[in-house]
Amino acid sequence: MTVFGNLRPAGVAALAAGAALALAACSPSPSATPDPSTPASAPATAATSLTASPSPSASPNTSATVGALVEGFPQQLLPLMPGATVVSSSFDKASAPATAALVGTVAAPTAAVLDFYTKALEGQGFKAVPGEAVGAVASKDFVRGDNETVNLSLVEAAGVATFTIGANVPAESAK
Repeated sequence: MTVFGNLRPAGVAALAAGAALALAACSPSPSATPDPSTPASAPATAATSLTASPSPSASPNTSATVGALVEGFPQQLLPLMPGATVVSSSFDKASAPATAALVGTVAAPTAAVLDFYTKALEGQGFKAVPGEAVGAVASKDFVRGDNETVNLSLVEAAGVATFTIGANVPAESAK
């Protein structure tokens, strides 16, 4: 992606792959598929659950964890905002580009989260792409060179911001 927002073919492919992964993760598992003999009006039971199936395109080198930074997470690239709590994190240095993602919460307004990450990323040579939102969701994209991207998206409710920040960079940049 360039600073003007024109997608390159690789960017379009990455966007399409991300959308497909998100949809696949939301699909009900076979055990959650309703029994055709059960009437549609039958109430759902507590035993009915949805589980994310493993993505067929996920790299076997991807590490992810809930409630902490995964081992080897590039904290210099994507620092945790002071006062924030990690909800989940993932990292795959073996893929090309390397990918890292962090979901966190912090008792701070949206503007403070955007400001912290904008300063942290611009300090590393990333440039903010024009635009501050996608629909009603605060979202900011950053680029460095021709092939390094970071996206920050967040929502705020009751004074708590929940944010997702993800990076696609060459492995040597994932520190």
